[in-house]
Amino acid sequence: MKKIISSKGAPTPIGPYSHGNLVDAGQMLFVSGQVGKDAITGEIVKGDIKAETHKVMGNVKSILQDGGMEFGHVVKTTIFLKDLNDFGAVNEVYGSYFTGNFPARETVEVSRLPLDVNVEISVIAVKS
Repeated sequence: MKKIISSKGAPTPIGPYSHGNLVDAGQMLFVSGQVGKDAITGEIVKGDIKAETHKVMGNVKSILQDGGMEFGHVVKTTIFLKDLNDFGAVNEVYGSYFTGNFPARETVEVSRLPLDVNVEISVIAVKS
């Protein structure tokens, strides 16, 4: 069983995918990769990796909330970076959204991301 989550607090997807999918009677939420795009203006936050990462995490938060979850439910994340030299700054911002019991995670450097952003983050959340 799958329920599509579409959040007004996150930007419209730029391809054939949804913001997220609730599965197993709403117990698991798979959030598609989010970028630093403002849901209202459509503008990309660029230039400051910390500001861009805050926008990404804000978009993730909106989708989690619309799925009835919060960052404490996140069990797995994937971070894609255009430049791994930004790891420290992204890690600092990312970490500020969690309060211990951090999720499993991998961070990878990629040659290019959608909309030429610098960071993209996806998450999996589980309600126990």
